[in-house]
Parts: sequence; structure tokens; C-alpha cells
Amino acid sequence: MSELMTELDVYTTDVAKRARVAAQQLATVTGEQKLGWLRRVAAGLRENGGEILAANAIDLAAAKEKGLTGAMIDRLRLTEDRLMAIGDAVVEIGQLPDPVGEIIESCRRPNGLLVTKVRVPLGVVFFIYESRPNVTVDAAALCVKSGNAVILRGGSEARNSNQALHRVLTESLAAEGLPADAAQLVQTTDRVAVGEFLKLGQLIDVTIPRGGRSLIERVTAEATMPVIKHFDGVCHVYVDAAADEHMATDIVVNSKCHRPGVCNAAESLLVHKDAAARFWPALASRLQAEGVELRCCPASAVGIEGAKPATDDDYATEFLDLILSVKVVDSVGHAVDHIRQYGSGHTESIVTSDLNAARIFQDQVDSSAVMVNVSTRFNDGGEFGLGAEIGISTDRFHARGPCGLREITSYKYVVHGTGQIRT
Repeated sequence: MSELMTELDVYTTDVAKRARVAAQQLATVTGEQKLGWLRRVAAGLRENGGEILAANAIDLAAAKEKGLTGAMIDRLRLTEDRLMAIGDAVVEIGQLPDPVGEIIESCRRPNGLLVTKVRVPLGVVFFIYESRPNVTVDAAALCVKSGNAVILRGGSEARNSNQALHRVLTESLAAEGLPADAAQLVQTTDRVAVGEFLKLGQLIDVTIPRGGRSLIERVTAEATMPVIKHFDGVCHVYVDAAADEHMATDIVVNSKCHRPGVCNAAESLLVHKDAAARFWPALASRLQAEGVELRCCPASAVGIEGAKPATDDDYATEFLDLILSVKVVDSVGHAVDHIRQYGSGHTESIVTSDLNAARIFQDQVDSSAVMVNVSTRFNDGGEFGLGAEIGISTDRFHARGPCGLREITSYKYVVHGTGQIRT
């Protein structure tokens, strides 16, 4: 065990040191070079699509043998359309303004000093994620575009897919004259390696974990550097008394069923008692037709064939599957209280035509995104115009919600004077 730990310590330290050097080199890279790299990556994804999909097929076959859930397999799966979407996201990131060097604000002091607040990279990002191989490309594109070197540690279930995608990234870096170590993929799947990286606070500036609660809790407990956390996505849709039946049905079904295995899918439905009386049975029938298992409170279970009784644990669970907890509430305030008790601060949506109810909901619900008459599925970096995201933070510091280019930068003060001294 000690020999293994020594080997891992040497390996992880070497990766982090090379990332640190790459981060320093990125400080001198031009925006045109970064744009050129992103264009090469997008082209490389198209040109190597067959190889990437073949690697993904190996991962999918292994995942099915291991008995991974349908939702987990969906997150792992790449298709031609999904590969094209990854390439499109890379192109979109390239078209966004380069955040590095942006002047956030400036002022001229009475003594003549010009104080300027300038956006700068965070430095070295250690990014840990599970399943979704598209995140390999999204994270690398966002980090390098924003001047950060990134160490990518994907899950073992996506190993072949990640390696195929990473080859495109590194070949494109070399072709564009960027440091090859700007986007490194951790080559060992040993879980102990994660702990070794988390000890390297002198070399790694921030860790971003994206995965299940156990992963987030472990990283938070062990990290010697700041952590931008993406905790559970226990997302709610509240159907208000003044909700339009057709709008509510479309939003609820889309929020739950569009891609149930992602973090911005709805996990809990709250229905005002008046709306429940008007159209809950029809909405429940539509959800069940989509294969959704309903776990209901006593009021919402009445007349719903096949409904299961909901528990307190159900209301606090991120199912990542076609399962939905349901509760009938008396008011928008009751809905807000329920979300405060059981929510994870990710995404909540209200469906209503009552402006006052919408105002109460958006003012009193404290989550990274609050939607009004919108599917929860829109809490996404691409949908918010960020190009893509490295994760959706449920923190309040340093970033919250989808983390795009600006969210993985910091700032420094640059001060110009004419010889002033302080007396």
C-alpha cells in the first residue's frame, strides 16, 4: 500500500506541477490562439466521430453489464447528434468574449491613482466528474478559453470515451501552439488518486466536483483548496392556483421527462389545491403515460391508480430517473416552505398567471435559478448564453448557478500612479 501511495503521490504531483506551468504559459496566449484551438477541437470531433462513438460503445456495453441504471447509461451515451452538439458548444464558447483582461470597473482617486479591477484566470482547476463524457470537452474548452489549466478526472465508466475525446483536445493544443498540459486527463482510475490531488493546495487553485452527493461530500472534506460545489439537484415545479392547464402540463412533463437523469430535471411537483381539483388527474395520467412513477401525498394520491405513498425521504431525493414526488399545497407560501425544507438550492419553477404569486415565489425561493413559467431544464449554461458550463453551483460563494467563462475567473487590482507615496 505504501508503494502504491508513493507512486500515486509522484504521479499526481507531476500532473499538478505541469498544469501549474501550463497555466503560467496560458497567460501569454492570445485570444486568437485560443479561438483557433477551439475551432480545431470542433473540427476534430467531426473528423474523429467514428472513433469516439466506437470508444463510447465499449463503455456503454460495460455499463450495461455492470447493471447501471437507464438514467446513468443515458448520461454516458454519445450519439452523432450529441457529438455534433458538443462541437457546436465549443464553437459557441469560441465566439464569446474572452474574459481575461476584461476591465470590471475602474476609478480615479482624488490623489490621482487609477485603480482598475481586471479579470484574471483562477489558475489550475482540478475537475472531477462522473459519467457524462461531453463534460470532458466542455470543461476543457471553458477552462482554456478563460486562461486556466485543467486536470480532468472522469469516471471509470466513461474511460474509453474520455480518452478518445482527450486525444482530440491534446492534438489540437499542439497544432495551435498552446501548452499540451493545459488540459490533462488523469490516466489512473484509482479512487485514492483523487485524495492525493486534493492534498495539493499549493499547486491547484480550485477543485470542482460534479457528481453524486458522496463525491461532493468527500471532496469538500478532504480538499486543501477552495471547492465550487454542485450538490443535489432536488428541483421543484410548483403549479399555482392560477396556472394554465396546458402550460402547466407541458412544463411539468418537460421538466421531468425530457432527460430525467440530469441535475436540472424536476424531482418534486407541488400543486395548489385549486389547481389539483381542476386538472391534477389529467396531468397525472399524462405523466404516467410517459412512464413516470408517482409518489404522492394523501391528497394527491386520491383517484390516481398506481400512485405510491410519498415519504419525507422521497421529497428530499434526487431520483435522476422517471420518479416524481408529489404534494398538494394550500398556497404559494406553503410551496415556498416545502422547498426551503426539502430543496437543494438548484432550480425551482412556478407556473402561474398571477403576477403577485410569481413575485412572492421569485423573491422568497433561494435557489441558483428561479423560473417563472419555464421548464427547470433551462437552468443550463448553453441556454443562459454562457456557451456551456463546467457545472451548476449551489454555493453562494464564489459562483452560483451555471459556471461559464466568467465564473471560472477571479480578478486583481491594477493601480497606475505618477509617483504617489502614502503619508
